[in-house]
Amino acid sequence: MSKKLTELKVLIKGGGEVASGVAHRLFRAHFRVCLTETPRPQAVSRGVSFSEAVYDGEKEVEGVVARLVESASEIPTVWGENKIPIIVDPEAAIKDTLHPSILIDAIMAKRNLGTRLTDAALVIGLGPGFQAGKDVHLVVETNNSDRLGEVISAGGAERNTGVPIAIGGLTSERVQHAIDGGLFVTNREIGEYVTAGEAIASLGRQVIEAPTSGIIRALLRSGIEVDKGTKLVEIDPAASKEICYRIRARVRAIAGGALEAILIWFNV
Repeated sequence: MSKKLTELKVLIKGGGEVASGVAHRLFRAHFRVCLTETPRPQAVSRGVSFSEAVYDGEKEVEGVVARLVESASEIPTVWGENKIPIIVDPEAAIKDTLHPSILIDAIMAKRNLGTRLTDAALVIGLGPGFQAGKDVHLVVETNNSDRLGEVISAGGAERNTGVPIAIGGLTSERVQHAIDGGLFVTNREIGEYVTAGEAIASLGRQVIEAPTSGIIRALLRSGIEVDKGTKLVEIDPAASKEICYRIRARVRAIAGGALEAILIWFNV
């Protein structure tokens, strides 16, 4: 890869699991990456989400560290520290100051929340909700199908099925979502072993029980107000604590698609 290409600025909207996996891949490929997030991120796969830096100041994922910044003026300093800057900026208004060559919408909202074709020289949308050539230049497939990670230059991605990847033969049976909105409270930690039916959290007056036995692979941060349908917890019956802090194969495929899209666009 040419030095000129790796000096390009990449602005990634989102700091959750997928956005973090993409940021990790591009950072390791020596791009200058910056992430934007909301004031109260609701990432559930917190072991591999740079959005945790919004709460804790810094977050490490597989040897790469993201650091929270308060203004655009701090970003070059963080790059100089060989870290990824992340800033609270839900509208990604920093693009008008940072002037990124590449903007990637990795919010995973299943719809476009305001990304435009004119936001950067290359605008990439991850997953459904984007149309290549209309509101973004390229789309990367995020559905867990044989098209996972594919770069789409016309049209959009496949409709999201909403079904988690099967682990130990279980899909939706190992995940809990909010039946109603409310305050999520837990004293459990990612990586803990739980048994099926064990109380692990509360949501208002609702007791959240482990849907199956295994390791808590993903768990929403305690003290967060959530809406109905929000993913709260994911159990992995494989029972390996290390997997909670490893980027998933699906996310690596999406990140590879984002990198491929950049190389295609800039004809490297």
